[in-house]
Amino acid sequence: MEKTTLSRRRYQWAYYLSLITIVYNLVEGGVSTYFGASDETLALFGFGVDSFVEVLSGLGIAHMILRMKKHPIEERDSFEVTALRITGTAFYLLVLGLVTGVILAVVKGATPETTMVGIIISAISILTMYFLYTSKLKVGRELNSEPIISDANCTKTCFYLSFILLGSSAIYELFRIPYVDAIGALGIAWYAFKEGREAFEKARTRKLSCNNDCC
Repeated sequence: MEKTTLSRRRYQWAYYLSLITIVYNLVEGGVSTYFGASDETLALFGFGVDSFVEVLSGLGIAHMILRMKKHPIEERDSFEVTALRITGTAFYLLVLGLVTGVILAVVKGATPETTMVGIIISAISILTMYFLYTSKLKVGRELNSEPIISDANCTKTCFYLSFILLGSSAIYELFRIPYVDAIGALGIAWYAFKEGREAFEKARTRKLSCNNDCC
C-alpha cells in the first residue's frame, strides 16, 4: 500500500514537472521571439520559436504521464502520435525559416542591435533546464520508467541548446564579430532538424522511449 502511494506521488511529481516545462517554454518563447524580433537577433528569435514548438511536445508528454498514472502503457496513443507529427512538422518549418533568415542576413549584411537579452535568457534557461533534467531523471529512475527518463534526456539536450544561444550572444556582445548570431541560428536549426526527425520517428514506431537524446 505504501509503495503504491509512493508511486502515485512520484507520477504526480513527474506530471507537475511536465506542466512546469510547458509553462516555462511558453514564457521563454514569448520573451525570446519579442526581443529577437525587436533586436534583430536571429538566434534568439529561433530559440523562442523552438520553445513554442517544445510546448506541443510537452502537451503529449503530460498526456502520456496522466495515462501512466492510471495504468501501465505499452505505446503512444493517437493524441500523442498526432502531437508528435505536428511537432515534427513545426520543427522542419523552423529549420526552413532559420536557414532562409541566415541567408538573407548574410546577403544584406544585417547584424543584431544587441544580444544582451539572449545572454540573460540563455543563462536563465540553463539553470531551469538543469533543474528540470535532474528532477525528471531522478523520478524516472525511482519509477524505473523509460518514458520519463527519455523525457529527461530531451530536456538535457535543450540544456545544451541554451549554451549555443549563450555562446553566440556573448561573443557578439563582447567582440561584435559579424555573423556570429547567424552561426548560432544555424546551430539552433541543426538541433531543430534533429528534433523534428526524432518526433516523426517516435510517431512512426509509437515507442515510449528513444535510443538517443531527442529534444
